Amino acid sequence: MTDLDQLFDNNARWAEAIKQEDPAFFEKLAMQQVPEYLWIGCSDARVPANEIVGLLPGDLFVHRNVANVVLHTDLNCLSVIQYAVDVLKVKHILVTGHYGCGGVRASMRDDQLGLIDGWLRTIRDLYYEHRAHLATLPSEEERVDRLCELNVIQQVANVSHTTIVQNAWHRGQPLSVHGCIYGIKDGLWKNLNVTVSSLDQLPSQYRLRPLAPV
Repeated sequence: MTDLDQLFDNNARWAEAIKQEDPAFFEKLAMQQVPEYLWIGCSDARVPANEIVGLLPGDLFVHRNVANVVLHTDLNCLSVIQYAVDVLKVKHILVTGHYGCGGVRASMRDDQLGLIDGWLRTIRDLYYEHRAHLATLPSEEERVDRLCELNVIQQVANVSHTTIVQNAWHRGQPLSVHGCIYGIKDGLWKNLNVTVSSLDQLPSQYRLRPLAPV
């Protein structure tokens, strides 16, 4: 037995279970991809996007990276957002962090880790910005969890500030950006109530006018 045999066996059982429930499921899935949601989450193996929200394959378009960061220089993430918004016409972008995030925890320490130090720099900046507030919390775990929430809130803003999302709003396309967080200890997905659904909700310095006609 090879290292992957168990995974192939698991897949065969999973596919059979799906077909037992809906014999035409995979045929329908192959015909089109029409998700209403884009999930931007952490790469952590304990945070399975579809399972958390009870959606089947095809219902959730997913992008994951360490600590669910949205950078305006990250062409990978921006390409996913553009495809989701412009082509798939998703109605909701779900920026989802999780409590106890290792990337967030690392950004609060002075250990040098390598290439990822550059990736986590914006969270380190966020930690410094909120250091006084975080210092009032009694334990490291509480400080980490609060920074996980603050990181999600910041990434919701970063998504909302992209020209991709703002152009969708200029077109009148229904689109909302939500901030959520997942508790690994209890399995619950929590709404942080920072939803942005229009340009009017953005600070004026981040609102961009529509592209001028060529």
